[in-house]
Amino acid sequence: MALRRIFVDRIVGSEAAVGGRAAHHLARVARLRPGEAVEVSDQRTAFRAVTVACSPTEVTFRIGEALPAIRPPRLDVALAVIKFSRFEWALEKLTELGVRSVTPLVAARCDPRLVRAAPKRLDRWRRIVFEAAQQSRRLAAPTVGSPQGIDLTIRESGSERRILAQPGTDAVANVCGPGAATLLVGPEGGWTAEEASLAQDHGFLATSLGEGILRSETAAVALTAVIASREYARSEQ
Repeated sequence: MALRRIFVDRIVGSEAAVGGRAAHHLARVARLRPGEAVEVSDQRTAFRAVTVACSPTEVTFRIGEALPAIRPPRLDVALAVIKFSRFEWALEKLTELGVRSVTPLVAARCDPRLVRAAPKRLDRWRRIVFEAAQQSRRLAAPTVGSPQGIDLTIRESGSERRILAQPGTDAVANVCGPGAATLLVGPEGGWTAEEASLAQDHGFLATSLGEGILRSETAAVALTAVIASREYARSEQ
């Protein structure tokens, strides 16, 4: 059975510790006990460790050997702001799939009420990816950026591969190549013609999983899974 992975606040010498909300969760909810073997990460290096003491205010660990680094997919996802329950489900799954970052994307067909409320959800969204990264035993949590307009997102992308989710276009397997990638996924109403044209003018290749129309969160997770699996396969060669 895989050991629980815990992101710690600090590692000093052979000791690590975590406090605050995380310590309370480990002591009261997860019921972590002294002597229990775990893995800890300061989001730079992961180690085997043993729990030394566990209270609702602080949990301490004794550090063991460093664990091999696992290279995550070099994939940044910009997902349009959609209903928050669906956006948050996507955040969790994208984290499990190993994405490097998620940007809440403001597109023309996003619901204006959701766009206005999105900045107030950032702390919650960052907690979601933090917890999902521990559960999936990642080295570090992905970053979740502030909501950003599509024009700026498109113009600032420096990735070698730029991918635009667009139903009925070329299959994603045909546009997956080596190198870092940025994936843009639009709102339920899709991209406007101007947005799609701007993206393609900046090197984004339109791709899909077929003729069917997927919900935004489904498209984001499904396309990420294909891209990440191909990146993983190349790293194993």
